[in-house]
Amino acid sequence: MKTLQSFLLLLVSSLGSLALEDLERKAFIFPVESSTAHVVLRPARQQPLTSFTVCLRSYTDLTRAHSLFSYATRKADNELLLFKPNPFQYNLYVGWSVVTFSTADNSVPKPLREHICVSWESATGIAELWLNGVRLPRKGMKKEYTIGPEASIVLGQEQDSFGGGFHINQSFTGEMTDVYMWGRVLSPEDQAALQNGGRPSDPLIDWQSLNHEIKGYVVVKPSQW
Repeated sequence: MKTLQSFLLLLVSSLGSLALEDLERKAFIFPVESSTAHVVLRPARQQPLTSFTVCLRSYTDLTRAHSLFSYATRKADNELLLFKPNPFQYNLYVGWSVVTFSTADNSVPKPLREHICVSWESATGIAELWLNGVRLPRKGMKKEYTIGPEASIVLGQEQDSFGGGFHINQSFTGEMTDVYMWGRVLSPEDQAALQNGGRPSDPLIDWQSLNHEIKGYVVVKPSQW
């Protein structure tokens, strides 16, 4: 009996913070700068992507560069990356190519609650970024490209290698919630529904049924948004 109990304890500890749960009205809190703290996300299925939409809400007072969503494959660490180099710009990487979306620099930087959605489609190469329900001017890159299926998906850090290569000066500190990913470009009607609490069907990453693993100092708390 003692042997069985010891085995079960070892099994539980080896699983770490692996969980599949409904995180509606909850948030990941990244309380301090770190080169280790992050959350690993596992999609419902892994598949080559010829289009996608990633959405999330963030709340931070960072003014330096930081990663918001990092999707790396063994061939490309910047296979899909949403990166914020400063408070007024957003970089979207697909297959090492990058486009930059800019907002007006017309106020003193302050803690911002942002709902961000980025999308891209291979057929046209068109990339979109929606900020708090408003679409910024569209860009183009990587027409007819396919994003690889075997992915390491990380929140809180930017991957410079598959599942690692983190740097403290690119880490996220603040709060993050409502993280979703779809294998298609959401329509304007879908974007409007998101702003009103809706959830388009068939997400690959689903905040309300999130397969994730917390590593390091990351805390789950009520979102209070």
